[in-house]
Amino acid sequence: MTTRRSSEKLLALATRAGFEVEWQDAHHNVQHVPDQTLATLLDRMGLPCANATEIRHSASALEAELSGRRLPPLMTAVIGRGIALPAAAVRSGSHYRIELESGAIIDGRFTAPKGEEALLAPIDEAGYHTLVINEQRMTLAVAPPRCYTVADAWRTLHDDKDTDAPPLWGIAAQLYGLRRVGDGGIGDYTALAQLAELGAKRGAHALAVSPTHAMFSAQPERFSPYAPSSRLWLNVTHIDPAAVFGADAARAALAAADGGNAWAQYEALPLIDYPHATPLKLKVLRALYQQFNAGERAQHSPHALEFHGFCERAGRALEDHARFEALQAAQLAQGGDGHWRNWPDALRDPRSPEVDAFAAAQRDEVDFYLFMQWLAARGLSHAQNAAREAGMAVGLIADLAVGCDSAGSHAWSYPDDMLQRVSVGAPPDLFNQAGQSWGLTTFSPRAMRTQGFAAFIDMLRAAFTHAGGIRIDHILGLRRLWLVPDGESARNGAYLRYPLEDLLRLIALESWRHRAIVIGEDLGTVPPGFRERLDEHGIDGIRVLWFEGAPDGNGFKAPREWDRFAVGTTTTHDLPTVAGWWRGSDIQWRNRIGQTLARADGRDPEQVALEERAEQRGQLWRAFQQAGVAAPQVAPPSADNAPVDEALAFVAATPGPLVTFPLEDLLGLAEQPNLPGSIDEHPNWRRRMTLPVDAMFDDAAFSDRLLAVERARRAVAAADGTVASSSSSSKLSSEPDTP
Repeated sequence: MTTRRSSEKLLALATRAGFEVEWQDAHHNVQHVPDQTLATLLDRMGLPCANATEIRHSASALEAELSGRRLPPLMTAVIGRGIALPAAAVRSGSHYRIELESGAIIDGRFTAPKGEEALLAPIDEAGYHTLVINEQRMTLAVAPPRCYTVADAWRTLHDDKDTDAPPLWGIAAQLYGLRRVGDGGIGDYTALAQLAELGAKRGAHALAVSPTHAMFSAQPERFSPYAPSSRLWLNVTHIDPAAVFGADAARAALAAADGGNAWAQYEALPLIDYPHATPLKLKVLRALYQQFNAGERAQHSPHALEFHGFCERAGRALEDHARFEALQAAQLAQGGDGHWRNWPDALRDPRSPEVDAFAAAQRDEVDFYLFMQWLAARGLSHAQNAAREAGMAVGLIADLAVGCDSAGSHAWSYPDDMLQRVSVGAPPDLFNQAGQSWGLTTFSPRAMRTQGFAAFIDMLRAAFTHAGGIRIDHILGLRRLWLVPDGESARNGAYLRYPLEDLLRLIALESWRHRAIVIGEDLGTVPPGFRERLDEHGIDGIRVLWFEGAPDGNGFKAPREWDRFAVGTTTTHDLPTVAGWWRGSDIQWRNRIGQTLARADGRDPEQVALEERAEQRGQLWRAFQQAGVAAPQVAPPSADNAPVDEALAFVAATPGPLVTFPLEDLLGLAEQPNLPGSIDEHPNWRRRMTLPVDAMFDDAAFSDRLLAVERARRAVAAADGTVASSSSSSKLSSEPDTP
């Protein structure tokens, strides 16, 4: 075989596997992915292709998976629509049986001519049903045509399917940054519950929260909530030790941990001291666990029975996570590596006898990590219950990160489902000319098909469990992701396509089963038609003030021109606050840490950017005036006097079903939670709120802003003479039949 023929077969294999062998850069130039990059990525998907023989064998294996000669473990479908099965897998005249989740049975026979798709009659009941054809069994995931929406949540709150939803608003909070007297220096689930309850009393119907995914207990320096150890379990540093067993037990645990003075010191800091505050929190929780073991667990108390039931329901997946936590701590204590791929061979396999032996020998240690997950689940569940009991239609909106750290428990526990030795990232663009490699991994689309999407469904259920909605970070990743082989430059990557329609249907099905809304973070370069696809499935996008420029490129859109089917907000955790944008803090920070590019004309790039920002301030101020939220014929405020109230009122006047406002803007703070592209240069994910949660609501400026937002949202409904709802709700007013 010639080199050219080998290359052609490699490209054909890559394309069949879902890779895009060409892509368009930020300058609209077509770039070709090098053969070596494709070969490496294919190998890491389990399709080796180092030579012609391997390419042939991998192509044959992939074709067997995709040919349709056997039914896949799971197929998705939509209520009321016919279901086409692969022609090669079904013989005309074959009998079939569908066992519905409800217990009903549908029997039938295929009559399609030879070689044509076999069709199942539409199924009118949503759920995970079982299709039986001869000896083959597969799951039919039949989804409602859209997700549960804000309008549905409002109707559920009022127990009235015909009531219309007014335009709602909510608060967005970085959980770690919340303050509460006695929190030990890290925001906790009790503070979140307080915020939900107090916010609901002021009219908020949602509380969007930073990711609560499990982190690395043995490595407190790894604290980015968007690089978790697992998206299945929870961050234990947010546990309030007093929440379950009471203040006396928490004080006794703190005394046993000898941490009283340090606890108060960490609590007073403006920035979280993770390397010290986290170990102390875990030390206190360990003392609490020892009290629990010696007392309630030994006496089989109600708490002990509840803990046992929690572990039983969570099953092997939770046991794996707890074993990983204990193993990683043991490896680090022995001078080993934190990354499981560098552990002894036997410990890399969660099903090995050696891992079983470790868990048996260290049962008490493994149980400690189970105990913390129980407390975390209780804490987050309490926050959601507090939100709903206080009157929120939605409640907590959980943030689902785009991936997880490849060194974490999720990748260790699901080795057959996760991409290994590759990183999710982004190709070079105007802002990051070297591209980005985030050190995260995620699910393999090939494994999704062969494993029946089980790991993806597990992740969705974990995200929905303690929330009234989820925000899917970088939802464009449901369509394709930029993958970079470990050790390579981010330039040397390729886009891998994902089964978008299947994933959207599964999201809709789980959304209805949990009665929870779905928001997709669809910012950046969005492919044509993608937002329309989200809208069809009842997934609200996000619109941010800074990105809502006028169509002619001059100034900003008026509120009435914003997307009616997206969630509006002033800013996000990766963008400047209103006060920070107005004064140019983001520009100054980027220049300070070396992210500003030199200009060809020799001018100071920071000064040029600040001058451009001054012009943008004038444009935004005129938009405020035209919208009636700023006084007419008044000059824009100075750079140090940001019009925070006007910005909040402007976004509150937009027509979407929901708007959310970060606490940083409600408090008028200048600094943003995260500066993308920085690591230690900027205090990412460490800033704490200036006031405790309860004190915020006693603050006059904060309270006045909440009141103004509530009035503005009411005015939107009054001005329209109607209500805001998701587009899909307006198209489909009846509730799907869901189990």
